[in-house]
Amino acid sequence: MAFVVLIRHAENDFSGRKRLAGRLSEVHLNSSGKEQARAVAETLLGIPLRAVFSSPLERALETARPLAEKNNLPVIPHNGLIEIDYGDWQGRTLKELSRSKMWKGLQFNPAWMRFPNGETLIEAQYRISQSLRQISSDYASKDWVACVSHADPIKLAVAHFLGMPLDTYQRLTIGLASITVLFLDQQSARLLTLNYDPSLMQSLIKHVV
Repeated sequence: MAFVVLIRHAENDFSGRKRLAGRLSEVHLNSSGKEQARAVAETLLGIPLRAVFSSPLERALETARPLAEKNNLPVIPHNGLIEIDYGDWQGRTLKELSRSKMWKGLQFNPAWMRFPNGETLIEAQYRISQSLRQISSDYASKDWVACVSHADPIKLAVAHFLGMPLDTYQRLTIGLASITVLFLDQQSARLLTLNYDPSLMQSLIKHVV
């Protein structure tokens, strides 16, 4: 079992406009997002990565690419890392969705919620956690693997491995291009880093040094 570096994809125009991209294709990183992806790659230099996996959506693949190139590795698309299927919510603004009856349920009692014509959070949590277990089990205990995914799948995975009730997963924050590190073995899981922001660190270095 390996160290798993969970990376949320970087900024795109949907995230800037607070619009739910979901599984829409052709959502690409904007200029800020490309800079964030490079900052992630720089931050993780020196970590002996054995593999770089990614959600098959463009914004995740584009975030993974600089990291893979720095380590002379291919980007391996993995369907288990894909965004939640938000169904009819996909493409709509968060402001619009916040006025719907289901929004309060998502915030305070999400465990049994199914997105309209989409998947439940239980289904999504099972998918992401099992995918990470499978990926980790293919590597040795001192290996490191990167997995680029999306905010809610990463939050659901962390909640699962820490034993948090699913209804509390919204208490976790996973920012754009952030880094979260888990160590997974057969018996337990350890959270080593949560929501580390390399762009903020790069900005701080520029202003201080």
